[in-house]
Amino acid sequence: MNLLYLLMALAGGAGLSIQAAVNSRLSAGLGGQPLVASFFSFAIGTLCLGLAALMQGDWHSVATQVGTQPWWRWLGGIIGATFVFTTVFLAPRIGITNAMFLFIIGQLSAGLCIDSFGLLQMAQRPLYWWKFLGLGLMLLGLVSFMFGDRLFIRH
Repeated sequence: MNLLYLLMALAGGAGLSIQAAVNSRLSAGLGGQPLVASFFSFAIGTLCLGLAALMQGDWHSVATQVGTQPWWRWLGGIIGATFVFTTVFLAPRIGITNAMFLFIIGQLSAGLCIDSFGLLQMAQRPLYWWKFLGLGLMLLGLVSFMFGDRLFIRH
């Protein structure tokens, strides 16, 4: 696997935690309104992506293909907005690390299903026992991380 791709994925993961903290503080600064903070975060992101797409996109081919897409391909924006809101809402309540850990477990579980069964028109990838082992170890890590003080420290 390309080292640049691994670094990009790590940076993206770090960015999610930073985004959760920044958006959580924005929410606090806007009177504790996570929906409003999520809206502004998404709006600013939309503007940035819009400018980049204007400069880089092949809009002629997009115009001819936009109407031919199945309905479910448009759900990504809703899922993204829900994710941003969820991070803004959860970060001050359960902590960024706990939220990210749970997001990662959710991402890995969904990714395993999508890859294994070729869902959503993605390439099907073989399912091996060590993938379940890895996910199980992540779950043990999550339990240890979130509840270790109650499980391992006597008060």
